[in-house]
Amino acid sequence: MTLLIVPITAPTLEQARADLLRARELGADMVELRLDHMAGLANEDFRTLRKLVGDALPILATPRAPEEGGIWDAGDSLRIRELARVAHCANLVDVELTAWERSPDVRERLLLDVFGKLRGSGPRLVLSAHDFKQRPVNLCRIVERMNEVEECEVAKIVFHARHISETFELFDLMHGNAKPVVAIAMGEAGVITRLLARKFPMAFGTFASLEKGKESAPGQVTIEEMKGLYRWDAINRGTAVYGVIGNPVAHSMSPAIHNAAFERCGVNAVYVPLLVEPAYEYFEDFLREALARPWFGLLGCSVTIPHKANALRFARNRHGEIEPLAERIGAANTLTFNGAGSVRAHNTDYAGALDALTTAMGCSRTDLRDAEVAVLGAGGAGRAIVAGLRDCGCRVIIYNRTAERAKQLADEFGCTAAPLEARVRPGTKIVVNTTSIGMHPNVGDTPLPADRLRPGMVVFDTVYNPIETRLLREAKQVGCRTVDGVAMFVNQAAAQFELWTGKPAPRELMRDVVIRRLSAT
Repeated sequence: MTLLIVPITAPTLEQARADLLRARELGADMVELRLDHMAGLANEDFRTLRKLVGDALPILATPRAPEEGGIWDAGDSLRIRELARVAHCANLVDVELTAWERSPDVRERLLLDVFGKLRGSGPRLVLSAHDFKQRPVNLCRIVERMNEVEECEVAKIVFHARHISETFELFDLMHGNAKPVVAIAMGEAGVITRLLARKFPMAFGTFASLEKGKESAPGQVTIEEMKGLYRWDAINRGTAVYGVIGNPVAHSMSPAIHNAAFERCGVNAVYVPLLVEPAYEYFEDFLREALARPWFGLLGCSVTIPHKANALRFARNRHGEIEPLAERIGAANTLTFNGAGSVRAHNTDYAGALDALTTAMGCSRTDLRDAEVAVLGAGGAGRAIVAGLRDCGCRVIIYNRTAERAKQLADEFGCTAAPLEARVRPGTKIVVNTTSIGMHPNVGDTPLPADRLRPGMVVFDTVYNPIETRLLREAKQVGCRTVDGVAMFVNQAAAQFELWTGKPAPRELMRDVVIRRLSAT
C-alpha cells in the first residue's frame, strides 16, 4: 500500500501534539517529524509524541539539510546525533544520499548509533535527494546509487518540475524501480506525481500537508483534498486517469465535478489538473509520454485555454476521429483515448450551450430553426456557440467590440456582423453573452444595457461566477427568461463524462458541486 505521509514542522511540543492528533484524525498513514524544525524538543518530548500515537501511526524522522530544503545548518555529524537521540521513536529515518556518501564517519555513526543499538527493532533507512531548481541531469544514476546501498530500504528522489513531461521518469520509478520509492516532482506541473502515487506498485508513499500554510515543500496538496477531492483511498492499480489540460488550471472546478461524478456512478477513475505550457510542443510531449505508457491509464482529457486548437491538431496528427462540428469550429475541448493510443476529439462547449438553452426554453434543437439570436462576443466561446446555433439553423447576429473580428466570424459561418453599439435589434428572440463582461470581480458590469432588453426574450449569460450576473438580474426584472452559465458549464462536463464512461452523467450532483464551490469563494 502506498502511504500518505503528513509532515510535522511544529517547533513546540504543544503544537506537535495537536498536529499529530489532527493527522491521525484525518487518516494519515504516516507522519514525518521534521527534526530541523523541532530542534527545541527534548528527548522526553519525542517519547511523549511516540506514546501519543502508539503503533497505529508510523513515524519518519528527518533532520533535513539546508541545501536540500531544510532549515537546520548543523552539519552532518550533529544531524546524525539528532537522529540517534530520537531513533527509538521512529520507524524510518531519512538521510540525504550526499551525506551518506561523503563521509565514512557519518555512515559508521549512523549504522552504529541509529541502527546498531536497536538491532532488528530499529528504524529503517530512507536515502533521499532533492533539487529545488530543476530535474537533476544524473537523475537515473542518483537512484541507482540509492538502490545499491544495502541498508537503504526506500529511495526518495524529489525535484522541481519545469514542465509536466518531466514527471514521467518519476512515474517509471514508481512503476518499476528495484526498491520502493518516493518519487515527487515539486511545483504545480508536478502535482500529479503526488495525486497518482497510489496507482503504482513501487510507490512507497507521497506527502500531503496537514493544512494550507503547513506545506514542507512546494506543490503539496492538503490531506483533506487528497482524500476528499481526489479520492485517494479509492485509487488502485486499475484506476483510469482523466484530467484537465490548461494553463492555468490550479483553480479549475473540473476535478471536483468529475471526481464527484465518478464516485456517484461507481467509476474506477480519478480526474487531476494537468498544467501544460502553451506551445503545441509541450502539449504533444505530455500526451505522447502518457500514451506511450499504457499502465499509466490516461483515458481522457478536458482541454481548456490555451490548448483547444492544440487538441484538434493532436487528433489530426494522430489520424484520430474528429467530430465534424469540432473540426469546423477549429477547436476541441474533449479528448478520449482507448488505451491503445487512438484518439477521438469532440467539442462539448457548443453542445453544453445548446442543451442549456433548449432545456430552459422547453424545446428541441430543431425548434430553434430560424430564431434570431444575438451573440455578444467573437472569441473562442462565441465561435463554438455560433457554430452550434448555425448548425441548428438559427439566424445569428454577432456583436463584438472589434468589428473586424465579428465580420470574420460571421463570414465563416454565414451570419451577420453588427457594431457593438447597435446591440440588439428588435425582433431578437435570444441573446447570448459569450464575453467575460460581468465576471467576478467586475460584477457591476454588463455587456448589454437594460433598456435593450424586452419581455419574452431569452437571455443566456455564459459567465458562471457569479451565478446571477447583472445581465441576468436585469433581464429577470424586465420579464425575460434567463439561462445561467452554470448550466452550460455543467452540460459540457456531463457530455464529457458520458463520452468517457458511456454512463448517464449525474447532472444534478455536478451542478450542486459547482454551486457549492462558487458559494465558498
